[in-house]
Amino acid sequence: MNTTIERTAGAGLAAANCSPVMALSIRQPWAWLIMNAGKNIENRTWPTRFRGWFFVHASKGMTRQEYEDAMNWIVLNSRLPLDFHEPKIEELQRGGIIGMAKLGNCVTGSDSPWFCGPFGFVLDEVKPLPFRACKGALGFFNPGNEKGQR
Repeated sequence: MNTTIERTAGAGLAAANCSPVMALSIRQPWAWLIMNAGKNIENRTWPTRFRGWFFVHASKGMTRQEYEDAMNWIVLNSRLPLDFHEPKIEELQRGGIIGMAKLGNCVTGSDSPWFCGPFGFVLDEVKPLPFRACKGALGFFNPGNEKGQR
């Protein structure tokens, strides 16, 4: 059963008790970092009014250079503890749903070390899920729609 989460005081809906309707494609290794390493901001060039739970879709595309650039950026910007061990490129799941997150706000500035803007989607909670292959799309999309349309 799909449920839309509304922002109401005291609603207290836990991730386990809802199923998002929308999804957002995020390239690896950034999607993995959201699910496993505390990345609490998803940077975008566009704002959103969307709030609530959404599926985190790991994009299918990722080059070795993109992976290496992301890992270098993380190390140079001290985003993770010294004992952090990045996932191997072949371990990253791609082309499907890997979890869900709760978008609490869209900001143009943040103290989070993950923010680099211009817009940051603040992720209040995350919940890893078993991998489910599906096509992605730009922006928020309905993962149940065969054509990936919004």
